[in-house]
Amino acid sequence: MGILSRASYVVRSKVNALLNRAEDPTESLDYSYEQMRDELQDVKQGIADLTTQKKRLEIQKRKLEENVEKHNRQAREAVQQDRDDLARKALEKKKSKMAQIEELEGQIADLNNTQEQLVEKKNKLQNRIEEFRTKKETMKARYEAAEASTRVSEAMTGVGDEMEDVSRSIERAEERTEEMEARSEAMDELEDSGAFEDALSDKDSIDRELESLSTNSEVDAELETLKGELGKGESSNGEAAVSDEDVDAELEDIESEIDADDLESDLDGDANADLDEELDVELEESESQADEKRN
Repeated sequence: MGILSRASYVVRSKVNALLNRAEDPTESLDYSYEQMRDELQDVKQGIADLTTQKKRLEIQKRKLEENVEKHNRQAREAVQQDRDDLARKALEKKKSKMAQIEELEGQIADLNNTQEQLVEKKNKLQNRIEEFRTKKETMKARYEAAEASTRVSEAMTGVGDEMEDVSRSIERAEERTEEMEARSEAMDELEDSGAFEDALSDKDSIDRELESLSTNSEVDAELETLKGELGKGESSNGEAAVSDEDVDAELEDIESEIDADDLESDLDGDANADLDEELDVELEESESQADEKRN
């Protein structure tokens, strides 16, 4: 195969592949159906033209037949008037017209045969067109159903072009999200470990650690001062502030008070109301006595 032949073959194959991808079977079926209808219309037009031509011959035949009758009358009249010469001429014309009529009858018969053949072909073609139309609609329905099923299957499996783009978008979004999450966790870890220096401060990690120790020392000193003010620490003359026995006794008193409160909460509603009233009365009496002492 020569270079030109190979090039021609490649071009034809490429064009054929493009046409196959661009071809819509439903459109091709509709186009073929329209072509058959146009062909049927041409056949009908041909039958109409043939019938018109036949009618013209029949009209011409009728005129010749009228001329034959006319020449018959002329011949009779000439014989009655003893004009054999005129009668002979009339009969000659009659014979000529009869020959033309016979020729026209042959042509009309041929046209009739042709017309019958065309009508038969037209009927066959019309039946084929009807069958093709039914088959065309069936094929179109099957193709559209198959196309819809294919689109649904591609959408469900994600193999279609659009679903492929969607899948890629989702994958890119997931990758970007995972990358940002990992970066956020890394930043938090580095910040907690002190690997990153504060951009707004000139202190390094050693300065921050020393500052933390100084803060703890100040808190301890303030705590000791507070204990001294409350009598929890050592006194100025060196005596112990509070013994362990005193602390234990105070804790027992607190527990007793808590138990008493719990017991009081277990009583019913009426008893609680009475106790509250008695307590209110006692508190009022205590306040009155205190006022009297002040006065």
